[in-house]
Amino acid sequence: MYEVRSVLCIARVSLMATALVFLPLILSANVASAQPTVRMSEPVPDNIPDRSAEFSRWVETFKTEALGLGISAQTLDLAFKFVRLNPRVIELNENQPEFSRAIWDYMDGAVSAERVSKGRTMLRQNRKPLARAERKHAVPRSIVTAIWGLESNFGGNLGGFNVVEALATLAFEGRRVKFGREQLIAALRIIQSGDIEASRMIGSWAGAMGQTQFIPTVFLQYAEDGNGDGRRDLWHTRTDVFVSTANYLESKGWQEGAPCFDEVRLPPGFDYANADISIEKPVREWSDLAVTLMNGRSLSKRSGLNKDAPAAILVPAGHKGPAFIAYPNFKVVLAYNNAISYALAICQLSRRLDGGGSFITPWPRGEQPILSRSDRVELQTLLARQSYNVGEPDGVIGKQTREAIRSYQRKAGLPPDGFANIALLVSLRQAN
Repeated sequence: MYEVRSVLCIARVSLMATALVFLPLILSANVASAQPTVRMSEPVPDNIPDRSAEFSRWVETFKTEALGLGISAQTLDLAFKFVRLNPRVIELNENQPEFSRAIWDYMDGAVSAERVSKGRTMLRQNRKPLARAERKHAVPRSIVTAIWGLESNFGGNLGGFNVVEALATLAFEGRRVKFGREQLIAALRIIQSGDIEASRMIGSWAGAMGQTQFIPTVFLQYAEDGNGDGRRDLWHTRTDVFVSTANYLESKGWQEGAPCFDEVRLPPGFDYANADISIEKPVREWSDLAVTLMNGRSLSKRSGLNKDAPAAILVPAGHKGPAFIAYPNFKVVLAYNNAISYALAICQLSRRLDGGGSFITPWPRGEQPILSRSDRVELQTLLARQSYNVGEPDGVIGKQTREAIRSYQRKAGLPPDGFANIALLVSLRQAN
């Protein structure tokens, strides 16, 4: 969805934070009973120059370009009728959040008892359209429901921004001009096709739309008309929402009947340098290395699993927390949103909706993970001073930084789990 792996997680970020809180809005079987308020352009604050005239000129130039791409004058007039430069979108686009959340805090909210309970109710209430999507695309209804629950609180939080206005603001200037323009053209094609009226196309500030948060280019490629009314309505029609979400997952390689992940026991002396989403081995090889299910059973005896399937070991809270084995379907969920915590939450919520239990190994809540961006930048800077390759310090703990952390941990005689915590930062400060 830039593909979803890179851009959709950006497009969803503001809405997903809100989606962790339950809202009382209840939808009917296919159509929402209420509509969220659309946040159109806001007054320009006194301390920000008014660039509305410049934006209006940009819009007219863009309209000329859009006409050349097949967007009709009528569509453009309707879509831009009330569009203005939105300073809130500019603010959200330019400001990165300073603090992240510990994975256990994120999981507590994403897979809360309330969300599980509501999800089971939604499964019962929508069993027919969910079953229809499952039959067509062979994706479990619990996975679709889990995504639905996390992305919009089961349709209760669709975002408050006019998508055309938000994307036009992004396309006007800033860090995502190319993305904004591409998605704006796609949004206009959706409007022109008759799937949704311009005034009802609402979403997040970065353009993610509908009950499972598709950005416009993804909508064009994967959205489906589930109820045969001639429209792909991911805002109001649950049948369309479910079949479209399942279509996306099937297209990304969902394997019917196969598990998403398992919590596992790692053997004494396990090399934590091998615990990374980028390091895959066949399931049988992990089994030969004495990685077992939590009940002690061999991975080779796991039902519904191809023993030659590639899998990765994950320790998202370091060696003191739970360990997981991620199968190919886990990677499919990552294609929806490229964050380990998100994929873990979706897969675990799906399991809970199907009657499964909580994780057995407790989270190491006494640990102090590095949560502020400034501390993460400092960590990377200190690693670089020790001649570890982290690239440009940007506060993002990616594969390169995790490898650098592991190298430092080995040198310091620590388990090389790649987990960035305050103790590691303190150690690096002392080493420098």
